[in-house]
Amino acid sequence: MGISKVTGIAATAFLVTSVSLWELGMRIATLPFLFTGIVACIVTFASHDAVNLPWILGKNSVGRFPCWSIILFGPFLMLARTYAMVKRFMRKESVHDKIVEGLYLGGWPFLLKHLPPGNPSVIDCTCELPRSSFVPKDEYLCLATWDTRAPTPSQIELAARWACEKRSKGKPVYVHCAFGHGRSACVVCAILVALGVAETWKDAENIIRERRKIKMNALHRKTLEEWSKHRVAQKKGN
Repeated sequence: MGISKVTGIAATAFLVTSVSLWELGMRIATLPFLFTGIVACIVTFASHDAVNLPWILGKNSVGRFPCWSIILFGPFLMLARTYAMVKRFMRKESVHDKIVEGLYLGGWPFLLKHLPPGNPSVIDCTCELPRSSFVPKDEYLCLATWDTRAPTPSQIELAARWACEKRSKGKPVYVHCAFGHGRSACVVCAILVALGVAETWKDAENIIRERRKIKMNALHRKTLEEWSKHRVAQKKGN
């Protein structure tokens, strides 16, 4: 289920609750439900595939949220963090897995022990989760993307080049989203091609599946195909 459907259901529930409380005369109690419902409506609209505006949450290039975002989207941001943390402890899978030497794929590292060894450079594919304080700003790349959506082809190309540069300097690279199944797997496919490990993104997907359970959807594959065609066109142009 896409994020827009999840938040749409939540928005409906909060708004219905606020109306019920208002009719019962509990008008002060209505306010938090009404506010949260409105926030959920905004997120539902912004995360819809036809709209896709991850920047609306305000996450900047160093993985931080400005005050206005925390005030306006506080309920959603807090719920996203809580959900990621709780589900992490409930899952029986490793936080990250080594795909090839020096390249790791996994979930949001909200604790230092979640990072792979070697003080890796980090590519963050989330728009709803912050950069952890122990990840250095100069070793961090933000590709703000909604859950179940895909980074743009230009973002994917940026990440592939950035990862190749870090690997050329001997730095390990950790690519993550919330759980390391979709958005981040899409980016790792491109990195494997850029590193010369895989010939195509489809080959790269197979390599990843041998090492980690992933859930790439049709949008991830469509975007990778667009990225691949653009990459081939660039090579022919050179």
